[in-house]
Amino acid sequence: MFIGHFGLAFGAKQSAPTVSLGALFAACQFADLLWPTLVLLGYERVAIQPGATVFTPLDFVSYPYSHSLAALCGWGIGCGAIYLLLTRARIGAFVAIALLVVSHWVLDYVTHRPDMPLTPAGRGTFGLGLWNSVAGTLFVELAIFAAGLLLYLRATTARDRIGSLGLWTLVVFLLVIYIASAFGPPPPSVAAVAWSAEAIWLLVAWGYWIDHHRIPHRNSS
Repeated sequence: MFIGHFGLAFGAKQSAPTVSLGALFAACQFADLLWPTLVLLGYERVAIQPGATVFTPLDFVSYPYSHSLAALCGWGIGCGAIYLLLTRARIGAFVAIALLVVSHWVLDYVTHRPDMPLTPAGRGTFGLGLWNSVAGTLFVELAIFAAGLLLYLRATTARDRIGSLGLWTLVVFLLVIYIASAFGPPPPSVAAVAWSAEAIWLLVAWGYWIDHHRIPHRNSS
């Protein structure tokens, strides 16, 4: 799951209008922001194995600290609490951030083969294996992304041209990256995978920039 996570973040703006899109991006992708650093440090492992699933050549050997359900519940509470301390936001913002962090496991559970751990101990892994169907994966992810984007458009309006052009440029960029990763060649190395994943931080910054140029609709809750 990649673009579907961003779709969920876009959609969350409707229920958390005071939370920046950048913060929502960081929450929904927290697991994938933490994961490459742990891979580079040797605490988690991934292998390049063409045919692991028909959608991706990546074999997620071990990622208990960034992707287990129990760990993400803890990370979600921690991220939500830190956000409240830094912004003095209302409790609704805490709930939105925490749920988005945990949502990463739920969406990955749908797409991954059974490699999603419940606890950091790694005993028992789960996954529905949607990645074994290219058409199914594309349909589900693009549907989530489209629905979330529609909710974001209903919840906000551009205050200037940057708020409009910046948003649609990001949308096109995400779609291009998603399609390229789905149909492109396998990555050359594990290090290349990890450093590419670190680039998600740039998307978080992009989200903050766009949201600064958009305002919530008055009827947003």
